[in-house]
Amino acid sequence: MKKVIKNIVIALVLIATSYNASSQIQYTAPDTTKLDLGRIEPYKIEVTYSKTSHLIFPAAIRYVDLGSEYLVAAKAEDTENVLRVKAAVRNFKEETNFSVITEDGRFYNFNVLYNSFPVIMNYNLLEMQKEISRAITKSVLFEELGRNAPSLVDDLMGRIYRKDKSPIKHIESKSFGIQFLLKGIYIHDDKFYFHTELRNFSEVSFQIDFVTFKVVDKKVAKRTVIQERTLLPSRVYKPLDEIIGNTTERNIFLLDQFTIASDKILLIGIYEKNGSRHQVLQIKNSDLIKAKRIKNMK
Repeated sequence: MKKVIKNIVIALVLIATSYNASSQIQYTAPDTTKLDLGRIEPYKIEVTYSKTSHLIFPAAIRYVDLGSEYLVAAKAEDTENVLRVKAAVRNFKEETNFSVITEDGRFYNFNVLYNSFPVIMNYNLLEMQKEISRAITKSVLFEELGRNAPSLVDDLMGRIYRKDKSPIKHIESKSFGIQFLLKGIYIHDDKFYFHTELRNFSEVSFQIDFVTFKVVDKKVAKRTVIQERTLLPSRVYKPLDEIIGNTTERNIFLLDQFTIASDKILLIGIYEKNGSRHQVLQIKNSDLIKAKRIKNMK
């Protein structure tokens, strides 16, 4: 009888152990599956020692990380979206990799093999994505943009630019055939979007040197600025470039949300390179707090 009871106990222990193992498998498998769903498939390219490969990205390059000393890479001179890559040593055998993050928040990963005679030396990432029907869904968040994905910020800027509304009509500066206007202030997720327009009524082109955002005392706004606080845009929609004669250009500047005291004023200055036709806009706190929420734009 004791032997029978012992056999029953052993059988129950085996059943319980088998059940626990099965339960662990059931809970572990979905986690593995979830990781697989989030996997970023790498592109595959070949490099050589005696020639340079070029990769053209849809947006400006922000970050590059090389997986080993087998590779050297740098942005091509006078470009923001072209990466030069080549082998640093001859005939390396192991596969290596590198990663790139672009200003639109996209993440790219590449597996690299050595080939003394690679068939392809130049890669257009936009065309490669179209060819293999790869969805562009991986987005990196940048610290200066907070919780806003770069692709979302670019989309909101594009929406403001395309709609070209002018809810603000009283803030402008004009002299020497140059007119600078603030067309609107918009807000989304604690970020200000300043929509500006620069008109050149002369035949002489206006080359933009730089644009500034400064908070100063009202009493010194029209004189030498002694106390000032400089604000730096975290993103600009279009490159600061030349405004040729008798043309108009618009732009959008992204800044962190802020307010100013009643005795302060915000100055937005645009400065001419090798010239003196600078223009400065004056914005009060009452203008800032009337910023239009982007989701309500029609």
